[in-house]
Amino acid sequence: MRPSPVTLTRFILEKQAAPPGAAGEFSALMAQIGLVGKMIAQVLRRAGLVNVLGVTGEINVQGEAVKKLDELANETFLKVFHHSGLVCALASEELEKPVHLPENWPHGRYVLLFDPLDGSSNTDVNMPLGTIVSVLRYEGSGLPSEPEMIRKGTRQVAACYLLYGSSTMLVFTAGQGVQGFTLDPGVGEYLLSHENIRMPRAGKVYSANEGNSRKWPSGTRQFMEYLKAPDKATGGTYSARYTGCLVADVHRILLGGGIYLYPGETDKPEGKLRLLYEANPLAMVVEQAGGQASTGTMRVLEVEPKTLHQRVPLIIGSREEVSLAEDFIQGRR
Repeated sequence: MRPSPVTLTRFILEKQAAPPGAAGEFSALMAQIGLVGKMIAQVLRRAGLVNVLGVTGEINVQGEAVKKLDELANETFLKVFHHSGLVCALASEELEKPVHLPENWPHGRYVLLFDPLDGSSNTDVNMPLGTIVSVLRYEGSGLPSEPEMIRKGTRQVAACYLLYGSSTMLVFTAGQGVQGFTLDPGVGEYLLSHENIRMPRAGKVYSANEGNSRKWPSGTRQFMEYLKAPDKATGGTYSARYTGCLVADVHRILLGGGIYLYPGETDKPEGKLRLLYEANPLAMVVEQAGGQASTGTMRVLEVEPKTLHQRVPLIIGSREEVSLAEDFIQGRR
């Protein structure tokens, strides 16, 4: 008899893949994040038919045009967690200030920081999209203030992302390795498809927006030229793969090895990606899979955040490539 498929909730409860002492709460929290993913995936499948493509005409706190799907994804998060009983506060790329949920207090001790729809430039052209979530545990005596939600990545208790592509995947870590689940639309459940993901120590793929290369510091440009130079030993070179969706590009590298770069620029050394709800959760996932995440000069998870929407350079992927990138950026090569 074939073994029954392992669902997301069953895996967490049986494997205790949760923060210590929180297996039941954590499985419920992940089920709710999974529900958000199901709802967003359903809308994306029909987006071209129900008039939710294009922009709203609004500008978000990042100074970016808000797509209709950005707004819908953000609202989906707020609706699902408003009466979850587990989350006391949320912060999003689309919102200037955090949202507090006093109705969930004091039972709800989790704080979520999230990018509701990563890769918004892909929304109108049927390309991959994603969702990124950072999970914090709050132990204060009242609802958390904004400064109490601004923490180093090392203080995350869990991190996950959802990838909306040919299938919908949920990949998460609670500090005990990285697990991947694929949504089976027929039964409406996330089923374990990628257990204990391990990233190769090196790969042959790089992912970067090379349209910005003229703005990169010399060390970053030299590193990219190194990757593209012929390998005399094997006759091969690195292949470029860039979708414009951070989740999709990092997922490819998580499974196959290589490196993703969104570096700082000469006039914007802070970079583009947000530390708390993009770089930190992806860094936790990648490190738990044996990879590395760096700003070019330090470990991403050790960056001390100052503001909710702080930006940071991100170099993430296999250990050998990231270490080599650091050598070039820091002038050791």
